Parts: sequence; C-alpha cells; structure tokens
Amino acid sequence: MKLDGTLIAAFGRQYEVRTAAGEILLCVPRGKKSVFACGDRVKVAVTGPGQGVIDKLEERSSLLYRSDAWRQKLIAANATQVVLVVATEPSFSDEFLSRCLCAAESQHLKTLIVLNKADIEAGLATSRALLAPFAALGYPILELSALGDVDALRERLVGETSLLVGQSGMGKSTLTNALIPEARAQTREISEVLDTGKHTTTFARLYPLPEGGGIIDSPGMQTFGLAHLDAEALEASFREFRPYVGQCRFRDCRHDAEPGCALQAAAESGAIDPRRLRQFLMFRNECEQARRQAQGW
Repeated sequence: MKLDGTLIAAFGRQYEVRTAAGEILLCVPRGKKSVFACGDRVKVAVTGPGQGVIDKLEERSSLLYRSDAWRQKLIAANATQVVLVVATEPSFSDEFLSRCLCAAESQHLKTLIVLNKADIEAGLATSRALLAPFAALGYPILELSALGDVDALRERLVGETSLLVGQSGMGKSTLTNALIPEARAQTREISEVLDTGKHTTTFARLYPLPEGGGIIDSPGMQTFGLAHLDAEALEASFREFRPYVGQCRFRDCRHDAEPGCALQAAAESGAIDPRRLRQFLMFRNECEQARRQAQGW
C-alpha cells in the first residue's frame, strides 16, 4: 500500500517522511538517483517498523536550489515564501541577499527580509543602510531579536510554507527555536537515531507551525550560485529592471557598454541602483562562465 507523505528532512540518501496520518518514516529512494528536497510531496511504501521506500515524487509547485558549473544543491520544494535572515552582527552581504532574491523571484515566491539582532545598536545603522535599496524596491523588512519577541514574524508565517535562508551566524536556528521550542528536541532525537550530529546542520528541515503552515530551516551558507538561470530569467528576477526590458536600442543589448542601453541610462539617472546593475552583470557573467565550464569549453 502506498502512503502520501511529505519529506521533512534529508540525511544523505536517507529521508525523514511524515505521512498524512502523522507517522514519521525513515525512507530511502528506489534506485540510485536521489532527487528529493525538503518539502517534497511523495508516495512511500512501508518496509518495516518506522521505515519505508520512496516510490514517487509528486509534482512541485516550486523548487529552490543553488548551482554552479559542477553541481546543483536542492534546498527546498513547495515553499510559498522565502524568509531571508540577516543580522546586525556579524555583517551580512547585500550581494548574497540579491542572489537569494533572484532565486525567489525566478520561482514567483513571496519574500520577507528579517533583520535579526536589531537590539544591537552598534551595527543597526549600517545594516539599515545596506537594506535601504531593497526596501525601496518594495521588499518587506522586519526588524526583531530572536532572543526577544518574535510574534511579528510569527504572524507573517501563518498559512505559509516559509524557507529560512541566510549566511552562517545570522541566527536562523535561534529564530527557529524561538518560533518552535520543540525544534531543538527534534534535532537531538534524529542525532541519536543516526549516531551523529553532523547531519542535523547539513540539510534543511521542515517544522509544522502550531498556527498553521510550516518553516523550513536551511543550513547557513556563504555562496548562492545561480548557474541554472539563463540571461533572460536572471534579468526578469531583478524586479526594478522590468519597466526597461525591451527599451534598449539594440535587441541583443547586454546592458554593459552598448549605446542606447535603457538599464544603463536608468542607473545613471538614479532610477535604478547602480550597484544592483553591477550585481546583475556579475551574476550573468558567472552563469555564462559556469555553462561554458559545464560544457567543457
């Protein structure tokens, strides 16, 4: 008999699946390929007490992943919202933030930027200045302290499947534990089952929220490759570029040094942030180089 389930955690080639009845099964995939992500809806067959095998992957509504020339790293499936966690300390990268927003925009997902450790005055002004261009683009920003009151964030998560993404040290795990106190206990339990703790911080994990919805806590990362996005998709993921797309003098304009470039003119006039345009050019060049390397050029 096949059971419907949701993949709630991954440990190499082992996956934790919660069935529709609420039972937790430790599952493996059929065959050698492992193409599953946290949040995937699957069909599983029970093979023993607390164990099963994944028979089928159901259609996804979204898939967040990062990629370079050599590999893709699946992060989460079927998320409806991406919560980007930054902090006043350690300092965060606005370039990393732009990369994550590109990935979210390409999947047409809601986004929320959370500035954690907002109670630390020393880095608050600098952090707000880095976030100002994103606020100007309409990205919602919420300031809080994971060690204080997180109710304002909790309200934004109800009914959503929210993926928490951020660089290492931003406080995502602390935020998860503040929202779901039992999360720490669940992490300890799986460590004991696997007789190791390293897997618990390597892969994403989905936690249900008491108010409805859930959060996917992903491991901290320092890079976010976008090699899977072609130039057109990457351009579309910069929301401020959209009014200017198709307005350049040349149809094949690369928005670099060509005369009559609508994006360059907008950057010069201040209509779009010149730093964001530079980031787009850098991301596009990285993506093109990654594809050449993958093809052995």
